Amino acid sequence: MTVISAMSMSLDGFVTGPDDSREHPLGIGGEPLHAWLAEPSEQDAELLGEMAAGGGAIVMGRRSYDSCEGDAAWGDGGPAGKTPCFVVTHRVPEKVGAPDVFTFVTDGVENAIAQAKAVAGEKVVGLHGASVPQQALKAGLMDELIVHLVPILLGDGVRLFDLLGAAPVRLERTQVIESPLVTHLRFRVVR
Repeated sequence: MTVISAMSMSLDGFVTGPDDSREHPLGIGGEPLHAWLAEPSEQDAELLGEMAAGGGAIVMGRRSYDSCEGDAAWGDGGPAGKTPCFVVTHRVPEKVGAPDVFTFVTDGVENAIAQAKAVAGEKVVGLHGASVPQQALKAGLMDELIVHLVPILLGDGVRLFDLLGAAPVRLERTQVIESPLVTHLRFRVVR
């Protein structure tokens, strides 16, 4: 079973523009990060199909949940519809949108990933957001990283690789897919 983070990122390293919120989940000016999803090329569509077919569970942070659950973006599901989501948080919300999709884990990313693996079976565990992939990398729990590199400089927002610490993380590039609106870069985490 593979644990993968796949995120759209600006050339200057941001996964949202500044001031991300429930009203602006991608931040102010961050919408171009997902333009390729709205108008996928043939290569993009093929990659998205593979990712959707292989997904078994998602681990995400509370910030992503609060910004996007329900009528903000995801409706009665999560970022991948009804795929089970494990939300790393310090406290469980009083009201849970889509309780059949979301499980809240209060004892860390390690346990959230373990629970996700148990549910995913042989399928992929996807890491969503910026904080959870950073925590998983530090803990040695991420196997692959896919960066959907969008040709834009946002200048500010939430960085994907902001809090990794001083130790370098070695990656081996395993795939590059170019399309008109995005370049998909896939890496294996070298342990």
